[in-house]
Amino acid sequence: MDTWLIILLVAVVVILILVLNGYRNMKSVKALPEEEFKKDLRRVQLIDLREKEKYEYGHIMGARNIPMMNFSMKMNSLRKDKPIYLYDQNGRLSIRAGRMLKKAGYTEVYMLKNGISKWTGKIKSKNR
Repeated sequence: MDTWLIILLVAVVVILILVLNGYRNMKSVKALPEEEFKKDLRRVQLIDLREKEKYEYGHIMGARNIPMMNFSMKMNSLRKDKPIYLYDQNGRLSIRAGRMLKKAGYTEVYMLKNGISKWTGKIKSKNR
């Protein structure tokens, strides 16, 4: 009986930690739906967080490629006075990159909701 109570208590604590961590991740970067994301693309710093091969296969016009592997080293090249729009394949990397930017003092950080996998806008590619 006591063993089950301890297991249940541990499970509740783990779930609480996961929920709070997920909430903290989402708070750091605002997810924009595609239509809203498209509006100001000419006035923002648009960053594609995917690896170079995927970027070259097809990316949003005007995007700069900073793969997540190199992001912590290269994020200081971004301006703090201009909004930063992040995207990746499905949105997971954007949350991580957004948290890093917020910790470094960047204030206007946004991400493409659901990533480029659901993108219906124009794509630029070296192959086309």
